Amino acid sequence: MAHRILFVCLGNICRSPSAEAVVRTLAKARGMAVDLDSAGTGRWHIGEPPYAAMQQAALRRGYDMSALRARQVTARDFARFDLIVAMDGQNLRDLRVMAPATGGAKLRLMTDYAPSLGTDEVPDPYYTRDFDGTLDLIERCAEGLLGQL
Repeated sequence: MAHRILFVCLGNICRSPSAEAVVRTLAKARGMAVDLDSAGTGRWHIGEPPYAAMQQAALRRGYDMSALRARQVTARDFARFDLIVAMDGQNLRDLRVMAPATGGAKLRLMTDYAPSLGTDEVPDPYYTRDFDGTLDLIERCAEGLLGQL
């Protein structure tokens, strides 16, 4: 049975689609079955592709996000996925507000899967402009996540 995981950031154009692409690629290389998606807590970019600079940085590492389109988290996501992984504390707080009172997906931070990095967030490269640094962090966290599945 495939692990069902949703990655969440604010607008779903940088961090969460990157996490989806990285985990998909690494899981495929390991022969692991995963059902992945990404979404944002905000609605500003619904239907848009991932941010061009983020796509370019990811593609240089072999991660193709060109088919992905931004969407917003929905109530159904809490039943559809086993695990919802937030990119930062604000995303996690927003998800907890949206989550059903009982049952539903487990909520975690992406950085929970790489505690040795000493950070509790994946910084948003839309603002920091550090697309490669974001990918470095996501790759480390993705390895830890896949190691726990």
